[in-house]
Amino acid sequence: MNSYWTEQDFDVFETEGLEARMEALTTYVRPKFEQLGQDFSAYFSGETGDEFFPHVAKHMRRTVNPPNDSWVAFAPYKRGYKAVPHFQIGLWKSHVFVILAVIYEAPGKPEMASKLIKLDALNELPKNFVLSGDHMKPDADEIESLGEEGIEKLLIRLRDVKKGELVIGRHLPKADALSLDKNGFYAFTEETFRDLLPIYRNLLEVNEKTAVPR
Repeated sequence: MNSYWTEQDFDVFETEGLEARMEALTTYVRPKFEQLGQDFSAYFSGETGDEFFPHVAKHMRRTVNPPNDSWVAFAPYKRGYKAVPHFQIGLWKSHVFVILAVIYEAPGKPEMASKLIKLDALNELPKNFVLSGDHMKPDADEIESLGEEGIEKLLIRLRDVKKGELVIGRHLPKADALSLDKNGFYAFTEETFRDLLPIYRNLLEVNEKTAVPR
């Protein structure tokens, strides 16, 4: 079996120096993100009826510190994705992540958080899904361990704190990722996104009222 993700992919984030790490990232990981971007943009376009666009991280603003993670993001906006709820497939040295995110740039955060609190929607996700309040950190907590109180605390922070964020999805530890071929990884990813799409649709209803330009 040929695993989709390889040791070489994860080792990219052990490479010393910005230039060397970016070269390794471009050589080994980015081609996979480009392919995932093409394939899952088509998946989201089919599932939502909106044309989705892939946004592969280029890390252009970095001048000294090399990136500790990388990703491809998906949103129905060609110019960018950070101001809207968006999906991501990405890599840290420890795991692959498949997520839905609302980050600090999103102008409709308070309204989106309020709707999620009212619907109690996150408690309906599978218990092995994880939540985080910071997309810059690799760690996240399982829904089961957070409980209703922990989930509400994250959503209140999203609503009330300017830098509050919400990251929802699944992590695939390195060892598990190395055990999956392309079909296995795609099945894991599609299953995750299928469970996240109802949350996304709720967020989108709120986001459309904030009139984010396409």
